[in-house]
Amino acid sequence: MSRESDAELPGDVLPGVLSESLHAELVAFRRDLHMHPELGNQEFRTTAAIKERLEQVGLRPRVLATGTGLICDIGLPEGQRPAVPMLALRADIDALPIPDTKTDCPYRSTVPDRAHACGHDVHTTVVLGAGLVLADLETKGLLSRPVRLVFQPAEEVLPGGALVAIGDGALDNVGRILAVHCDPKVEVGRIGLRHGPITSACDRLEVALDGPGGHTARPHLTTDLVTAAARVAVDVPALVARRVDTRAGLALTWGRIESGHAPNVVPQHAELSGTVRCLDLDAWRDAPDIVHAAIDEIATLHRAKSEINYVRGVPPVVNDRESTELLRRSMVARRGLKSVESTEQSLGGEDFSWYLENVPGAMARLGVRSPGDRMVRDLHQGDFDADEHAITVGVEMFTAAAQLDDM
Repeated sequence: MSRESDAELPGDVLPGVLSESLHAELVAFRRDLHMHPELGNQEFRTTAAIKERLEQVGLRPRVLATGTGLICDIGLPEGQRPAVPMLALRADIDALPIPDTKTDCPYRSTVPDRAHACGHDVHTTVVLGAGLVLADLETKGLLSRPVRLVFQPAEEVLPGGALVAIGDGALDNVGRILAVHCDPKVEVGRIGLRHGPITSACDRLEVALDGPGGHTARPHLTTDLVTAAARVAVDVPALVARRVDTRAGLALTWGRIESGHAPNVVPQHAELSGTVRCLDLDAWRDAPDIVHAAIDEIATLHRAKSEINYVRGVPPVVNDRESTELLRRSMVARRGLKSVESTEQSLGGEDFSWYLENVPGAMARLGVRSPGDRMVRDLHQGDFDADEHAITVGVEMFTAAAQLDDM
């Protein structure tokens, strides 16, 4: 890609460009992870593989107390406090409980009903690769500030493994944290950036409705739970939407509704489950009370008893301005002005948000779509895959960020 401005730092000024051999090694590492996906808090093989590779270059990674995930410092002697705040690079390492449906793929998952369908294998490999390059720069005296690698478990498990990593010291002495997330809508060689909220809050909601049951010939003598469940499914999202500022983007969406066993029996029990997503942090904090009140109101109207399990998930990821600019400068330094594009706020949830409740930072959307590929293989689908050139792009961006960060 051509560079369009002498005002932007050209990539060959900054060390840390990947060699072909390291790129090939990282691709092989990613494919190995892809073939052996592990669910949240079960990532023992993944953790061991990362640890072994970091130790091969003289680093001393520390496995988290829960047994999966690890932290590794570069440029900081063991037991010492850094003279300046550290830059942290975060990766999530868990997979999803869905089958890998790719065909004719030599590195498809070998584990039934398990797949790296969200790109965490790419995120992990990017941070590992950045760590290997930065470790080499540090031995040559070319790393001006210490860097921490955070390989976090259980991003897909609410409220997120980020809280485990933070509780185990992931942010101690850290002044800024950066991350990437695969984006199949963005072409490889590019990243999507946004200052401010880039994801939404995401909570899980489970509702149980109960009544005495009866015969469908006499619904007036009982609680018609099927109708009650249907009204909760239809009316509660609309009611919730009217009780918050519409700009907050609060959305309740059901994913499951279940009740009854026979056509002529009014059931005694019904269940609904779904998610509550929100673009605004303040509205997210008020969401449980609003949702509870709306469900109780509709259930009471239909004489049903309601039991609500509102599971707090994650707040929105809110990119701070300086960290977003650091990612932009780093990407432009490596790939030129056209390598950065604006991105919109998504309704997806990401537990990277928990880090940003404590320190400033930013997440970039890493392009993984091959040039000319018109099919968007969406996240959380069994056929998801990534153009592996994105690994080099992410590694070089992170290594540039470590050198350009003047925090």
